[in-house]
Amino acid sequence: MIRLTRALGIAAVACLAAAPAAEAHFQLVYTPEVNVEKAGNLPFRLIFWHPMENAHVMDMGQPQDVFVVTKDGKEDLKAALKPITFKGSENSAKAFSLDLPVKKNGDYVVAVVPAPYLEKSEDVFIQQITKSFVNKGGLPTNWAEPVGLPTEIVPLNKPTNILAGSTFSGVVLSEGKPVAGAEIEIEYIAAAPDMKTNAAPKPSVQPPAGGAIVAVTDANGVFTFGIPKAGFWGFAALGTGPAKEFEGKELSQDAVIWVRAYDFK
Repeated sequence: MIRLTRALGIAAVACLAAAPAAEAHFQLVYTPEVNVEKAGNLPFRLIFWHPMENAHVMDMGQPQDVFVVTKDGKEDLKAALKPITFKGSENSAKAFSLDLPVKKNGDYVVAVVPAPYLEKSEDVFIQQITKSFVNKGGLPTNWAEPVGLPTEIVPLNKPTNILAGSTFSGVVLSEGKPVAGAEIEIEYIAAAPDMKTNAAPKPSVQPPAGGAIVAVTDANGVFTFGIPKAGFWGFAALGTGPAKEFEGKELSQDAVIWVRAYDFK
């Protein structure tokens, strides 16, 4: 994973453009359908993976926090976690399943604070604090509100029905304040997890040339990306969290958000 300082100068951007291809680590909080009409339990999979390439899967430790925020408030979901094994194309690794009760109409913001993961090749811990969204009944409620994470991306477009060919914008926050010059890695789920087998198929697309897809936030902490294809898109703001060290090593505390794009038919 390519990791730069929060304030990217012109020289750093030029180096990034010339960097070799790199697989992006991404924490998934995944459910196949984010727009639902009927009440029931929605199955989620929590996987630390390279979903565009269906490459190496990383072992997840027990998450530090898992919760959902609705218009009625916050609910702890840690007791609902179940350990599973997820199989990618290269290996199998520890992951988690979660059933989310969806009853009332409105937005459900699922947040996961995973245990820091030691990336041995870089000798750096990575903690990707992740949000995913579900809506029931088409009623917008709280999707545009922060949920109080140490660092998070707040969507500026409704994240459950972005149109392919349009744009998505978000604002990166650290301790509630916008982060200027944050590096945003962008990922596409090209190998959607099979919810029955806890495995992944072959990717539906190939990664683009030039390495990781990257954007940078402006002076107000805002970034914008043109969505070229329907499906799930992830955005990771690297190193924007307040914690910089874990167990005596450098910690990259990242903010991750997943949005769903659809073709306009």
